[in-house]
Amino acid sequence: MKPTATPTSVPRIIIMGCGNPSRGDDALGSVLLERVGHWLHLHPDRPVVAVEDFQFQVEHSLDLEDRELALFVDATTSGPDPFTLTRIQPLEDSSFSTHAISPQAVLHAFLTLGHTKPPPSFVLAVRGHSFELGEGLSPKALSNLQASWNLLEQLLEAPSLEYWEGRCT
Repeated sequence: MKPTATPTSVPRIIIMGCGNPSRGDDALGSVLLERVGHWLHLHPDRPVVAVEDFQFQVEHSLDLEDRELALFVDATTSGPDPFTLTRIQPLEDSSFSTHAISPQAVLHAFLTLGHTKPPPSFVLAVRGHSFELGEGLSPKALSNLQASWNLLEQLLEAPSLEYWEGRCT
C-alpha cells in the first residue's frame, strides 16, 4: 500500500516582530522574536510561525493568510511600562503608502487583497526608553523585555482569542 501524503498546513498563529538591533531599545521586538524562535525549537509541534523584519511592510499582509490569530510585537517610545497588549482592527492610516507601516495598516492591506477579514490581531508594544544608534538595551528595557516575554510565552501556551483578549491591557 502506498503511503498517502499529508497535506502541509499553515501554522494557525503568526507572531510578527520588528526592530533595529542597532538602535538601543528598538531591538526589543527582535529580541522577543529570537525568544519565540527558541520556544518554537523546544515546541516543534505548536502551530506557530515567527516572522521578523526591521519594519512592518505592506508585504507582511501576505503572511496573514490562513491564520487564526496574529500578534505584532514592537518597541514603543510612549505608553506605560512594561508593555501594552491591545486588540487592533484594520485602518488605512497615513503610514499605508510609506516604506514602513503600522500593524493596523498591514491588516488594511490584507483587506485590499480581497480577503473578507483578517485574523483577530493584537499588538504587544514593549516600552523602550533609549533609542540611540549603537547602544544596547537600556536597564529599564531589559526589565520590560522580561515582563513582556512572560506574557508572550503565556500567549504561545494558550493560543485562543478568548485568552488573548483577556490579557489585553
